[in-house]
Amino acid sequence: MTTNPTPDDLDKWACDHGGPVALHLEQHLVPVEGKEGVFFPPTYADVGYNVDTLSDGTKVALVDSVGAQANRMEPLFKEDAYRHLVPQVAITYKRPDAPSPGTLSLLDAGHRLGDAVVRSTELAQEARAAFRSLLDGADATAIAKLNPTALVFGAWDSRDTQAKLPRLVQSTIRAWDVSALTRSAQFKPALDYAALEVFSEEEKQKAEGKKGTPLAERGFVDVPATGSHGGMVARGPIRRDVTINLVALRRLEGADGLREYVLGLCLVAATAPLDGFLRQGCLLVPDHPQPTGWVSVERTGVRVPVALDHHALLEYATKWASKFGVGEDRTVAFDAKLAKEDTKAGDNKKSKKKEGSTK
Repeated sequence: MTTNPTPDDLDKWACDHGGPVALHLEQHLVPVEGKEGVFFPPTYADVGYNVDTLSDGTKVALVDSVGAQANRMEPLFKEDAYRHLVPQVAITYKRPDAPSPGTLSLLDAGHRLGDAVVRSTELAQEARAAFRSLLDGADATAIAKLNPTALVFGAWDSRDTQAKLPRLVQSTIRAWDVSALTRSAQFKPALDYAALEVFSEEEKQKAEGKKGTPLAERGFVDVPATGSHGGMVARGPIRRDVTINLVALRRLEGADGLREYVLGLCLVAATAPLDGFLRQGCLLVPDHPQPTGWVSVERTGVRVPVALDHHALLEYATKWASKFGVGEDRTVAFDAKLAKEDTKAGDNKKSKKKEGSTK
């Protein structure tokens, strides 16, 4: 039987150390073309598709990593319906070759509060102090006021204080029992450039079909492309798993309402509809005939189906954002001088490590 958690139940999830250890969603997906349609996982340098082979021979492909899923979910808080839940921190920068300044939201920075771009602004000392509060007194209040999504999706201040924030929301997509396909193509230039005397027929013959030649690279001669990645077919499920770690949430210390506020952010991010366009050739949608839904996982391992309504959870998050007090919106400028100093700090650390290794 599915339960409908009340706001009081949600508060207990945030604060009751005897409560469930996690919330979990198992969601089955299919390509828009239907089951056994071709989809394209990401490719990685020196690896290609990330495929693991289990002991029984089943091949499992990574379709979207934990980091990639977090980067897709986090920008939700820039949208009008959600931006009131978190401080909007903008970083302006000016490229010498650009006519006008650019702006980067901290919600788009890959390492969040631990990102190099933060250390290259006036926020550097404030961010360091926030991480220090966490390390020295387990107090996450300052981080929640400055960059609360660092608590939701995790952060590691690996270049400075070494403070680590575990992911409270973790999501991955994997495809089971997969077979990889290949594809081939033949590029033909729009005109015969040798006949137009751009280069000689002899030069054309030497360059055709050879990817590395300048004429081929610039698109002036025929070039075949064979045996490249052609996507995959999954005979098993394409499964998205989303987990909210309630144990890690309850370990956060800080001002009154901190845990409830962060839980609200977690629930809103985790229940928002998935944008299934992951990359070219990979547009996934829910597989409706398959059962899907959230469960709360008790300490005993018992799984209790729960109904998590996104709109009701948004109201809950809004209430606790108001009670806790959302940090102020900020606009700061990228400082090239600070960035240069930070790169030198990295070089100094490397030098000290080398000196220590010779002793």
